[in-house]
Amino acid sequence: MKQELITISPIDGREVVRRPYVDETTLAAMLERAQAAQPAWRARPLNERKALVSAAVERFVAMRDEVAHAITLQMGRPLRYTPGEVDGFAARARHMIDIADTALAPVAVAPQAGFTRYIKREPIGVVLTIAPWNYPLLTAVNSIVPALVAGNVVILKHSEQTPLCAERMHRAFVEAGLPADVFQFVHANHEMTQRLIAAPEIGYVSFTGSVNGGRMVERTAAGRFIGVGLELGGNDPAYVRADAKLDHAVETLVDGAFFNSGQSCCGIQRIYVADSIYDTFVEHAVALTQQYVLGDPMLPETTLGPLVRVSAADGVRAILADAAERGARNLIDAKRFAADRDGTAYLAPALLVDVDHSMTLMNDECFGPAVGIMRVKDDDDAIQWMNDSPYGLTAAVFTRDEDAAVRIGERVSTGTFFMNRCDYLDPALAWTGVKNTGRGASLSVIGYEHLTQPKSFHLRSL
Repeated sequence: MKQELITISPIDGREVVRRPYVDETTLAAMLERAQAAQPAWRARPLNERKALVSAAVERFVAMRDEVAHAITLQMGRPLRYTPGEVDGFAARARHMIDIADTALAPVAVAPQAGFTRYIKREPIGVVLTIAPWNYPLLTAVNSIVPALVAGNVVILKHSEQTPLCAERMHRAFVEAGLPADVFQFVHANHEMTQRLIAAPEIGYVSFTGSVNGGRMVERTAAGRFIGVGLELGGNDPAYVRADAKLDHAVETLVDGAFFNSGQSCCGIQRIYVADSIYDTFVEHAVALTQQYVLGDPMLPETTLGPLVRVSAADGVRAILADAAERGARNLIDAKRFAADRDGTAYLAPALLVDVDHSMTLMNDECFGPAVGIMRVKDDDDAIQWMNDSPYGLTAAVFTRDEDAAVRIGERVSTGTFFMNRCDYLDPALAWTGVKNTGRGASLSVIGYEHLTQPKSFHLRSL
């Protein structure tokens, strides 16, 4: 069993972080301290909790350049983009703080003579957040901030690829004056992570990661009767109708497919295009994709960095080979991208046509800079293919007809349905999914429901 966390940068293969894993004794003490800290934190007025969490968020924003550099170093997203994740962290956090009074207000019921009746939302206790590397801030903030504001205490277990993000976040909360042990982080191997999930002190688990990881969480938590929120991935589709604004659709979907080197749960992996505009769409998409600059993500001109590790890039290469063997054509010549070399994490973007749903690219999560484009004859045809997936995180339609978009959206199995945009998360809306994408919801007022428990008051006057 590994005794140390070692993070290798995909930029050049060098070691950038080495930390000891938590041991059983230290973990038990951490859980005990978290449980002990929660009653006093819960007892603080909501406005005080909001003020302290807000101060921590602003302290974290003040570390923007440092945090952005750490993200790029650990997982390879170009440095020109990583400051935007700090901004996104702040925007989501501020929104969840702003709506807390409404989200946590007692639920009134119909008046009844002689009785006072209402439903109060109470904190669960200790929340465990298990966050991934691909968006290390945006995935973690979804549960951490509302959990703390609601009166819970939080333990953050971050990906082994992005441990510095957990450390920087914790430092910001401490420097902002959050009481001791209200927010803790832990570097844990798989065995200790399972120990955490199974610990009687933990009352809720928020997990973002793979389907297999989600199954592990459910198995480990089984029989404990606690809530688990699982956001497990996607194979997200988009449909470009004949009435779409073509240039906007091309620009939005190419970015939706290749941003973060395609390492996004809600990134676009399948595009279905109306027959009448298919050829033009493909032509423009190829031209735009060829403009990407693949290389060292620390350089300002780079728009496409490496994948998170060499094995991840090799996995995407295998998916592309599978598609080619089944008749797909990649319209992007990898030779245009000098950094693309076997044995490295650097991989050129791939835009495939002549695809079908027998290919892994079109029926499972790829998590790399690859997208398939398929011709469809009408709305019904597009909806059939959009729904032909074991996942359901987001789906998008590009059209000038909002009524048509609503009709299509009502028939597509997905957690979020977009019109004329994609690969985006609005904190005012519930972030959720169907099928193998998981269960539960984060963000919006609904997110608070999962991080609290209802308590009914039924008071009779005599």
